[in-house]
Amino acid sequence: MKLILLGPPGAGKGTQAEMLIDRLKIPQISTGDMLRTAVKEGTPTGLKAKALIENGDLVPDEIIIRIVSERLARDDCKNGFILDGVPRTLAQAEALDEQGVEIDFALSLEVPDEIILNRVVDRRLCSNCPMTYHLVSQPPAKEGMCDVCAQPLVVRKDDDPVTTQHRLAAYHELTEPLKAYYASQVKLILVDGNCTIEETTDEILRLLGMKKT
Repeated sequence: MKLILLGPPGAGKGTQAEMLIDRLKIPQISTGDMLRTAVKEGTPTGLKAKALIENGDLVPDEIIIRIVSERLARDDCKNGFILDGVPRTLAQAEALDEQGVEIDFALSLEVPDEIILNRVVDRRLCSNCPMTYHLVSQPPAKEGMCDVCAQPLVVRKDDDPVTTQHRLAAYHELTEPLKAYYASQVKLILVDGNCTIEETTDEILRLLGMKKT
């Protein structure tokens, strides 16, 4: 199954992708993770993206499409994938279509802005690996430390309230129109994201016509 996860920053796209990959046996393709890795490693793409990410701005389409195209060409994507964080603009969606990237469904996590602002205050990111936590809904076993690699947790620079409001404004202007784009292709599924992680996952599986395990 080939899926896209849509939704505002902080809606839980990455978390839901993690919950679904074992059930669907397909990889999560997260542009956010790929970009942060590029920034950390100081690659040419990472250097271009660093200032934009820290200011909450969208990374240019050509950089995103380049990264995604390279990733989708790998063998583990032959049976499907979950796109998390792309497309974010109509131009990106059209570019994916032009490249023959077939999508079964676009799942849109619906969460009000005020809830998003409350969520990001308590979000923490591992300083070493891609793991993400939430101090209320998904806390680490040991305070301030990653469960997987035992490295310190940090606050993402783009999770402060001012930057989050900037990112939400960008989402409403540039990304939210994708719902109409995929609705016109009869591929849009709206998901109530203002629930617990498990309830949201169960709702996604139900809407996809699958039974939860």
